[in-house]
Amino acid sequence: MYLSRRIKLQLVVFIVIATVAAAIMIFGYIKVPAMLGVGRYTVTVKLPEAAGLYKTGNVTYRGTEVGRVEDVHLTGDGVEARLSLKSGIAIPSNLDVHVHSVSAVGEQYVALLPRDGGSPPLKNGEVIPRDRVSVPPDINPLLGAVNRGLEAVPRQNLKTAIDESYTAVAGLGPEISRLVKGTTTLSIDARNNLDPLLTLIDQAQPVLDSQTETADSISSWAAHLATITGQLQSHDAAVAEVLDKGGPASEAVRQLFDRLQPTLPVLLANLVAVGQVAVTYQPALEQLLVLIPQGVANLQAGAVANLTAKNYKGIYLDFNMSPNLPPPCTTGFLPAQQVRSPSFEDYPDRPAGDLYCRTPQDSIFGARSAKNYPCLTVPGKRAPTVKMCESNEQYVPLNDGFSWKGDPNATLSGQDVPQLAPGTSAPAAPPGIQRPVAPPPAPIAAAEYDPATGSYIGPDGQLYTQTDLAQSPKEKTWQTMLMPPGN
Repeated sequence: MYLSRRIKLQLVVFIVIATVAAAIMIFGYIKVPAMLGVGRYTVTVKLPEAAGLYKTGNVTYRGTEVGRVEDVHLTGDGVEARLSLKSGIAIPSNLDVHVHSVSAVGEQYVALLPRDGGSPPLKNGEVIPRDRVSVPPDINPLLGAVNRGLEAVPRQNLKTAIDESYTAVAGLGPEISRLVKGTTTLSIDARNNLDPLLTLIDQAQPVLDSQTETADSISSWAAHLATITGQLQSHDAAVAEVLDKGGPASEAVRQLFDRLQPTLPVLLANLVAVGQVAVTYQPALEQLLVLIPQGVANLQAGAVANLTAKNYKGIYLDFNMSPNLPPPCTTGFLPAQQVRSPSFEDYPDRPAGDLYCRTPQDSIFGARSAKNYPCLTVPGKRAPTVKMCESNEQYVPLNDGFSWKGDPNATLSGQDVPQLAPGTSAPAAPPGIQRPVAPPPAPIAAAEYDPATGSYIGPDGQLYTQTDLAQSPKEKTWQTMLMPPGN
């Protein structure tokens, strides 16, 4: 039989196509190598019961098919399922095995759920014990219970429930689809982050215990929250008005801050320093706030005595003044010759150094002066300066206060301590106080005086007036009577 070249070529092409198709059928669909065990390994799973699992059922890992159920057979204490798994997929050996149903009518499959991602992969011949296997409950008792439950519900009520369920979910197919898809994505992400989730679950016990131990506090908080929400509900109109006007109000506040932007940072920076001082002097501020109401009450009580008076109404207060008891403290200040007259209107710079009463802290002179300031940062200590309060330095007086002694820093005047004039005696010291030894007599003292009034301060610190030193105005008019002397 003679075959032409064309026929021979067609036969060759047909044989090649048939061979390729047969290979695809054998290796792709029939999977003869897998049937012969090529590229696969076997794992045995011990089950308490078959639970509807059958031969050739699917085996999945992370939602992907990785093998088949090769055999299911009885044993002396349960059921064994032999799984044929693909060799190219590394499945952690530390895993759980769950038997699930694809639908409510059967089609069981095996799901491999790893406990972590770091354990070694499964090997051929490994056996998964029963304590790591979970099977679904028998569907027959469940269906029987559902049937009895439906029979107990009146037919009309059951029809109403089904109709209302249809009304509730009718037309929500896309939303339910997105919900299912999102849940699936969440589950896949949770599977990818299995180790952190397991760690979170294992270490959640202390947090849950703390919630249990603080149950009373949580209940109180919930009750208070219910009270707040009830108040908000009862004042719904006011809350709505606040919400309506809150936007314009916040915009006005923003515009105010914009206008204050050049100076507001400076103000806030200064308030920081004020806040630090306020924190340091917090006890003193608290005491002041406690005493101010009592002081106001005392002032109000002083006006009660003259409340019904016809000619005079005001605070009834008797100072009962006793001048120079005790005398003013001059120790620690400038000499009397350098004390300025109160009629001077200029304002020279303050002399350098610390000027305060330098008598003993328990002396009758200057009992309320700076020497007895309480140190707020060092309770129990009193000192005239913050530096002395915060250091180990203790207050040292100059003398008992009966004779002047000033210029404690030797920077103010450079003069010697003046002495009493010849023929005069110092005032007697109180009992129990020893007067210090007086230094040699001082030279002739000189003092500046006010030419308008003729007043000056003597060496003893007292104010004197010599009328012949004053300059009398040439003409006395009503204008000169209203003007202070010397102007």
